[in-house]
Amino acid sequence: MTLVVGLGCQRGCDVDTLLGLFDTALAEGGIERQRVTALASIDRKRDEPGVLALARLLNLPLQCFSAAQLAAYEDRLSHKSTVAFAHTGCYGVAESAALALAEQLCGGPARLLITRRKTAQATFALACAG
Repeated sequence: MTLVVGLGCQRGCDVDTLLGLFDTALAEGGIERQRVTALASIDRKRDEPGVLALARLLNLPLQCFSAAQLAAYEDRLSHKSTVAFAHTGCYGVAESAALALAEQLCGGPARLLITRRKTAQATFALACAG
């Protein structure tokens, strides 16, 4: 089974904040860190230092998608954020990015295993496929 973590964050969010959310959400879901296949986000986070540092720290590939690609998952989100839409053009970065990459990697439908988890600076979701 392919497990993909989707991440969203504010500009300048540090790696420790992202790692804390990552580990807490996985622990709550009873999922071991090493089972995660890849990280996903929106293309505007492609150069975000905290996200890049997390990918390096976990030794995971990071795939980013455009707002238009992520918008296709709008009807499958557990939560639609008008704030996220105002900033990015899609209603949920973490959930839609996780679903998009899980489906891309498996060539089939994905589902959210862990719906959106949020801190003041970041969001996390976990999708699975295969």
